Amino acid sequence: MKVLFIGGTGLISQAVSKLAVEQGIELYLYNRGQRNAFVPEGAKVIEGDIRDLKSSAVILNNYSFDAVVDWIAFTPEHVQADLDLFRGKTDQFIFISSASAYQKPPEHYIIKETTPLENPFWQYSRDKIACEQLLMNAYTNEQFPVTIVRPSFTYGDTKIVASLNSWEHSWSLVDRMRQGKPIVVHGDGTSLWTMTHNTDFAQGFVGLLGNSRAIGEAYHITSDEVLTWDQIYRAIGRAAGVEPNLVHLPSDFIAAHYPDERGGLHGDKAVSAVFDNGKIKQLVPSFKASIPFAEGIRRTINWFEAHPEQCSIDADWNNRMDHLIASYEKGL
Repeated sequence: MKVLFIGGTGLISQAVSKLAVEQGIELYLYNRGQRNAFVPEGAKVIEGDIRDLKSSAVILNNYSFDAVVDWIAFTPEHVQADLDLFRGKTDQFIFISSASAYQKPPEHYIIKETTPLENPFWQYSRDKIACEQLLMNAYTNEQFPVTIVRPSFTYGDTKIVASLNSWEHSWSLVDRMRQGKPIVVHGDGTSLWTMTHNTDFAQGFVGLLGNSRAIGEAYHITSDEVLTWDQIYRAIGRAAGVEPNLVHLPSDFIAAHYPDERGGLHGDKAVSAVFDNGKIKQLVPSFKASIPFAEGIRRTINWFEAHPEQCSIDADWNNRMDHLIASYEKGL
C-alpha cells in the first residue's frame, strides 16, 4: 500500500509514521524537511510546502496514492486545497480533526461519534468542524473518499502535555514541580479526562489506512483510561520524582486574566471527556490502548532527561502562573 502523509513528523504522526513503515506500508512524507530526526527509516521524504498550492501541484503531479493523510490541515482553506490537489489521485483521504469539536458541554459525559459537533468557545474547534462539513459535502456530492479521525489529548516522548503548560517549552512544568513551586490546575481538579499515548493511537489509526469500510465515516481513537486532572498532574510529578504542590483556580478566573486560555479550557479541558471507542474497535479489532498514563509519562520524562538540550524553560509562562496565583490569593 502506498500512502502519503502531509506532515508526518509531529507529536501524534511521528508514532503513526513509524508503525506504518514497520507494517510494510510504502510511506511518503510531504513536508518542509525541518524535522528529519523524526522521519522513520524506510520512509521517503518529498520536500515541499503544502501551503504553496501551485508548487505542491507541480511536485505531486506524477504521484498517486492508496491513501493520503493531512496531519496539518486546520481551516476550510487548507481542506479546499487538499480537495483540489487529491481529487482522482487517492482512494482514501484522511482528515485529522479534533475531539474538541464535540459538543461543549456535552449532553452526556460519554462521547460517541454521534455526539453533536458544537464548540462556541474555541475557534480552532469551529474551524475543524467547518473542515469536516466541507469534506463530507464532497463525499456526498462527488464521492470524495474521506475518512475523519478525531484525536483527543495525545502525547508521546517529545512533549509533556497538561492542561496548563508551555507548548513550546514543555519541560517548564517539570522544572516548576521540581522547584516546589505551586502548580495551577483548572477547576477543582476532579473533572474527568483521557490521555492517549501516540503509539496506542497509531495502532488504531494504521488499521484505517486503505480500509474501504472507513470511507464516509468518522472515528475517535483514544485510551480507555479515565483520570481526573489531579491524577494527571500527580502522575507527571511522580514521574519527575516529586509530589506536586497543586493549586486549584476556577477556569473562569484563568480565562478572565488570560483570554487566550479560554478556548483550551472552556472549549476543551475544563469539560469532562470520556470516550466510547466501540466504533474503532469494531473496525480494527486489534486496537487496544495498553499504555497507562503513569507509564507513558515516565517514558516522556526519561526522553527529556536523555535530551537535555530539549529541557528549555519558558520564563513568560512561569510568570503567568505566578501572576495567576498571586492575583487569586489577593482576591481571597
